[in-house]
Amino acid sequence: MKSQLYTRTGDQGTTSLVGGERVKKNSVRLEAYGTIDELSSFLGAIASDPRCDAEVKGQLRDVQNELFNVGGYLATAPAPGAEPRCESIDTERMQTLEGWIDALDEQTPKIRAFVLPGGSPLASEAHIARTVCRRAERRILDLADTEYVDPAVIRYVNRLSDYLFIAARYFNFMAGEEEVVWKK
Repeated sequence: MKSQLYTRTGDQGTTSLVGGERVKKNSVRLEAYGTIDELSSFLGAIASDPRCDAEVKGQLRDVQNELFNVGGYLATAPAPGAEPRCESIDTERMQTLEGWIDALDEQTPKIRAFVLPGGSPLASEAHIARTVCRRAERRILDLADTEYVDPAVIRYVNRLSDYLFIAARYFNFMAGEEEVVWKK
C-alpha cells in the first residue's frame, strides 16, 4: 500500500514543527529551514550534472546530508531558556569544509578582481547556490534575532557560501572558462 502524500493539515497555511507545535508557513523559522531545503535542492542539481567531478560530487552530497541535519535542527523550536546545539556541526566538520575550500582554492588561478556570476553552466549554478546560501544565512540570522540558534549553524552556513564561491571558480577553471569579472 502506498503512503498518502497529502494530509490536508497545511491547507490553512500552517505546518507542524518537530514536536508537533503548529506554526504559520511563512514564519521566520520556516523561512530559515525552507531556504536550507532550497539550497540543498540546488546542490543536488549541481551534483547530478555529469560535468561535476566525483570529488566535488561527494563533497556536495556530504553537504546535503549536513543541511538535512541543519534543517531538522531549525525545525525544532527550543524550549524556553534552552540553548540546544546542532550536534552534527563540530570542529571536525568545520575543518573538513575549510579543507575543501583550501584544496579547491589551491587548484584555481589567483585573481585580483571581483568575480561576477557566470562562465560555465556549473559555475553559474554554483553561484546561484551561493546566493541562496547567503539568503539562508540571513533567514537564520532573522530567527536568531528572536530566539536561540546555535552559533555553529551560522558559522557553517557562512563558510558554505565561501565553499560555493570557490567551487564556482573551480568549475570555470576545469571547463577552461575565463572568469567573468566586474569592470568599473
